[in-house]
Amino acid sequence: MARTKTQSVNPKTAEILNRHVANWNVLFVKLHNYHWFIKGPHFFTLHEKFEELYNEAAGHIDELAERLLAVKGEPAATMKEFLNIATIEEAKGETTADEMLNTLIADFEKVAKELDDDVETLEDDAGDAATADMLIALRQSVEKHNWMLRSYLA
Repeated sequence: MARTKTQSVNPKTAEILNRHVANWNVLFVKLHNYHWFIKGPHFFTLHEKFEELYNEAAGHIDELAERLLAVKGEPAATMKEFLNIATIEEAKGETTADEMLNTLIADFEKVAKELDDDVETLEDDAGDAATADMLIALRQSVEKHNWMLRSYLA
């Protein structure tokens, strides 16, 4: 999507925030996929959990995009952009609960690592402590969810 508005945001901040907007949008769709297609003895538990996670993802998307707008950036806003920017992949037809959970755990590990790296970049290179603080809170949430998902599989 072409943007004509002049941006004054630090390019590194814009890159980081847009990657997270894209990743959370891909996760939002993936979590819906899992919510709709989960079957078996864990249906009720995981159906509800996936809904909780996609609702939380929607909040993250809004918060990240609004932060980007607040610093005079432009958030990615189309599926094409999300898929081009994201480091998380779409659902690939995972059919069992274990496949879904293992994929989600790997995604959350990737997101947590990127958040960790991005916090350092924002603090050291971009001079954007406010965005770094926002990503720290997001990382804590992702790490907690990942611990719970791993524990569920144990």
